[in-house]
Amino acid sequence: MVLSWFKRNKSTPAEETPAVLEPAEPSQEPLPAAAPDTPSSPPPAAEPVDESSPASETPLAASRFAPGEAQKTAETPKTGFFARLKSGLSRSREQLSEGVARLVLGKKEIDDELLEDLEAILLQSDVGVPATRSIMQAVTEKVRRKELSDPAALQQAIRQSLLDLLQPRCEAWTPQKGQTQVLMMVGINGAGKTTTIGKLAARWKMEGFGVLLAAGDTFRAAAVEQLQGWGARVQVPVIAQGSGADSASVIFDAFAAARSRGADLLIADTAGRLHTQGHLMEELKKVKRVLGKQDPDAPQQIWLVLDAGTGQNALQQAQQFHAAVGLTGICITKLDGTAKGGVVAAIAQALPIPIRFIGVGEGVEDLRPFDAEAFVDALFARESA
Repeated sequence: MVLSWFKRNKSTPAEETPAVLEPAEPSQEPLPAAAPDTPSSPPPAAEPVDESSPASETPLAASRFAPGEAQKTAETPKTGFFARLKSGLSRSREQLSEGVARLVLGKKEIDDELLEDLEAILLQSDVGVPATRSIMQAVTEKVRRKELSDPAALQQAIRQSLLDLLQPRCEAWTPQKGQTQVLMMVGINGAGKTTTIGKLAARWKMEGFGVLLAAGDTFRAAAVEQLQGWGARVQVPVIAQGSGADSASVIFDAFAAARSRGADLLIADTAGRLHTQGHLMEELKKVKRVLGKQDPDAPQQIWLVLDAGTGQNALQQAQQFHAAVGLTGICITKLDGTAKGGVVAAIAQALPIPIRFIGVGEGVEDLRPFDAEAFVDALFARESA
């Protein structure tokens, strides 16, 4: 079901307010600007950082739900996840599986012209050149060995080739109890990074893990308040400073707080940036170095959030972010009716990085671990199925 946003309560560092956050509908409109940050002592000497306001923890506001009721409500989907995934891949299915079905209709044999048309369909479906080449090689080899001669069986051959490509990218990850790990989330503005963080926090909290959030996106207007809204909504503490504070300092303080409390996981939000902005990408490297001062293994995970609607541009983002900080996972969001689902295959072919989660809607339950077989089944499902 679609969850509601909460109106944000105003607070100053170390000062709690009794305001109750009331739900409001999700919106893409900018949130109110954060209060100016106040001067304070500089961040730890481990890494030179800008002076900013002291880190503060957003108090968890009271909920209109009884304890545990909000989470229970969030996990009651209107329809099954497969149905929503199938609906989200409708555009891709029209281009790929239904395109292939129309291509082979009435054909008696698989000839060179048919294979050329098939290649064009794969490229138009945002599968990308390398993945298309891989699929076409597999299909052509089966035709050459006379293992595939019926055009009607061509769709099944492509389905199997896609599954073979995606299956190695299915690798689940969850926090470990007894040690404080850091999951650093990166991505450009608008990809759904902060929303994905909130959903992951809700998921792992319900599984019994101790979770903290770090509001490290101090560049975008109201990004701190957006994450604080998610923290209040899923009842997870948020460590934050004012807008404009140094991101590395915020995350450094948040990691120290997470370790002192014995939390299992710190999820660190970072400022959205274009993958082509080298000077901004350097800030991500700085955050990584600062975390390494406290724990040589931190951050244990660095995940990139990608918008499925951006097509081949998502692949370019993944390549650039991986070169800059070394990705350990990818989350693909907004697999709705306009998504270019073929790009999932393009990313799987180009980068040896696990696809951790995919998102098909606004609800917490709409973010699920990536399942290659379910994804391919939804891509090739019949409309009546």
